Amino acid sequence: MMDALRDAMLILHFVGLAALLGGVAVQLVSRRQANPVGKGNVALAHSVPALSKVIVYGTLIQLVTGFALTGIADYNGDANHAKVAVKTIVLVVIAVIVFLYRRRDRLPAWVLPSIATLTLANIAIAVVW
Repeated sequence: MMDALRDAMLILHFVGLAALLGGVAVQLVSRRQANPVGKGNVALAHSVPALSKVIVYGTLIQLVTGFALTGIADYNGDANHAKVAVKTIVLVVIAVIVFLYRRRDRLPAWVLPSIATLTLANIAIAVVW
């Protein structure tokens, strides 16, 4: 029973990851197409439209399923608490950025690359550690 629950949570965790990273990738690509380097208004090149709801929902799914997976691993006695702590800190930083900027009409240029970098760092921690 717990294995089936863990597998379901893991699948949903991957769905959240795909939504988060995919949403950021789509917005980064659309930003580049809308403002090619060296063309257009310089002020527009340093900001991007508001965060996609896909990014917000992906972050929420990652948080909820991450906590569920941690609870299941702890129940089974498999939890690596140091790894969970580091991954949680990274995800909380992502969530803070996402929730602070989710309703802004324009984003600073650093927001999307930061979310992408932190998400990739969390993947690396999950795989390598």
